[in-house]
Amino acid sequence: MPSCSPLHGAVLRLSLAAAIALLPSLAAMAQPGPSARPPARSASAVAALSARSVAAASASQVAATVAGKGHAHGVMDKGQHPLSAAAIESATYDGGDLPAGQSALTAKVQILLDRSGVSPGVVDGWRGGMSESAIKAFQRRTGQPMTGRMDYVTWDHLQAYSAEAVTGTYTITEADAQGLVDRIPSDYAEKAAMSSQGYTSIIEKLGERFHMDEKFLAKMNPGVAFVPGSTISITKPAKPIKATVTRIIVDKETRRVAAYDAKGRMVADYPATVGSSDTPSPHGNHIVQAVALNPTYTYNPQRNFKQGKNDRILIVPPGPNGPVGNVWIDLSEPTYGIHGTATPSRLFVNQSHGCVRLTNWDAWELAHMVKANVTTVEFLDAGVSIADVTGVATAPVIAVANLASTISAIRPPVRSTSLSIRAATSVLPDVLPASGDTAMPEQTTPADGGEALSDALARAEALADEMLAQRARDSALERIPEAATVESQVLPPPGTAATPNL
Repeated sequence: MPSCSPLHGAVLRLSLAAAIALLPSLAAMAQPGPSARPPARSASAVAALSARSVAAASASQVAATVAGKGHAHGVMDKGQHPLSAAAIESATYDGGDLPAGQSALTAKVQILLDRSGVSPGVVDGWRGGMSESAIKAFQRRTGQPMTGRMDYVTWDHLQAYSAEAVTGTYTITEADAQGLVDRIPSDYAEKAAMSSQGYTSIIEKLGERFHMDEKFLAKMNPGVAFVPGSTISITKPAKPIKATVTRIIVDKETRRVAAYDAKGRMVADYPATVGSSDTPSPHGNHIVQAVALNPTYTYNPQRNFKQGKNDRILIVPPGPNGPVGNVWIDLSEPTYGIHGTATPSRLFVNQSHGCVRLTNWDAWELAHMVKANVTTVEFLDAGVSIADVTGVATAPVIAVANLASTISAIRPPVRSTSLSIRAATSVLPDVLPASGDTAMPEQTTPADGGEALSDALARAEALADEMLAQRARDSALERIPEAATVESQVLPPPGTAATPNL
């Protein structure tokens, strides 16, 4: 906990007193009109949480002004690196949008999104296009308004995936230093002359293994040499999802790829590079015909595009830095497919020659869930969204308990234990106030202005937490449909040639 000066403490107490004074009016405002949050929470809960956010945000902002440090989303301990593992673990949401730029809170949100089955692309701590698109996809999945902005409801849902630590440590091995190449040339003739399109450094290899941007991994470990024997801090991604995907929807405008099982449940959602204005992706519906892991790439200027003076067919060896990454999912539309990329942090910056590019790890995960001649791939027309074709735009908000149970059935836990919801239902009182019949904490004004203030705030927080936990407990009683049975599937052996548009 950060140390506070007497002036710092006084300002906090004044801010909290002002927030408590607003409780009755906030409750009154929440009662008559429709709540800004989805109907999963009562007006009383909204009022209580609004008061809590006013108190927390005001206190943090004033403290930052007085002390000259900190952020509305938390004040760092003295000497704590802003992107350290400790900063990411302790990051919490106190209202408003995610911090501008790069922050520990955004990194934590990205990790939780990744665990939920909604990929943010690389974990890099930056609030940007890919993170916003992932939040929108998560909100679509939970039936919320798709704003792409963080709010309390979204944060509450993400806590279903926070039971395990979001960071950890890893000791670099000798094997991590094997199979590296000096560089990856851009010329296809030079690529074809190489034995592998492998990683160029240990940090690149580990960044991909842990779903992290290389620069972000370096920032988490200032002054640490990425050599065998070094122990580094890393973020802990989820293990690959185990399910059978029968339908894939490609949204060109939002640049998201959503995967569904046979029962219409969303299994995963990924960011993607989808064609370009010069070489757009195909239209309509297609079928997955084959999958190749660690494929070679066939450059054919007569069939696809022509690069510089390279006018003959070339075979580029496999590797994660190859033209199609480490995966090729072949579609029934000739020369088109879904594949990996050598530049995962640039998915929303780069353009493709018509194919759908995912991060290597997302493409690898998806490749093990599709079925040849079964899985369909739909490319949506302009102006049509995934929400439009799946009918979830006005779906009711999914309970946190249901959400966690559903995803835990198809994604193995980060460690050996199962995911659990954050609501502490085991310590709830036997009797809770009836919904809609709960009185807000009374406002008292003691002579010394001390204990009653903290008591009132504690009652407000406890009331909101109890109602949210009760909601989660009630929702947990609902029947959760079982995940689709995973059927075994034989993938083509490594080295299968591909001749895609990219």
